Amino acid sequence: MSHGDHAVFVIDDDKRVRDGLSELLESRGIGVTTFASAREYLEAPKPENPSCLVLDVRLPDIDGFELQARLANEPHPPIVFITGHGDIPMTVRAMKLGAVDFLPKPFRDHELLAAIKTALERDREARRDRSILNELQGRLNRLSARERDVLPLVVSGLMNKQGAAELGISEITFQIHRGNLMRKMHADSLADLVRIATKLGIPITHSRHGN
Repeated sequence: MSHGDHAVFVIDDDKRVRDGLSELLESRGIGVTTFASAREYLEAPKPENPSCLVLDVRLPDIDGFELQARLANEPHPPIVFITGHGDIPMTVRAMKLGAVDFLPKPFRDHELLAAIKTALERDREARRDRSILNELQGRLNRLSARERDVLPLVVSGLMNKQGAAELGISEITFQIHRGNLMRKMHADSLADLVRIATKLGIPITHSRHGN
């Protein structure tokens, strides 16, 4: 694992913990940046590569749970909590909000390393998913207004005649729009188009007219 293909951020107000984790991770070829507070982390520039956040629960400014809540509505590195004051309710709370792991201090090196590996892989997958979704959204944005009207009708299983009746246009016009949207969405089949529509969150209903 090279430093350039990932980033691990450690937030802990104890310098001994920061230094110890830096030494451990660097010795395993894991790039790490440390912060003494959540505010330092929030204000720091972040690289555009898979990341992980190793986060202490008790911090001097914003505690770990509050930071987790602040980050919840935006893409952010998966979180591995570490704490010297953990209990079962805290663990449950952290995991419900999406944390990868909740490690009580002192923890074993292999436990932290395994959690970081899982977090980095989760972030790689999330970034791939966002990249695919952005590409599909770009295709959707290239559709005309009428092609956008046609799309949910097609993926809901309506035949050309039925879709044309829904929109009050001729069957041949509906066919033309259908062909255009298939091309613009890079869909090779109806099944392919349905998969794309599902990823984009386009409502798919059962045909109201049957076949």
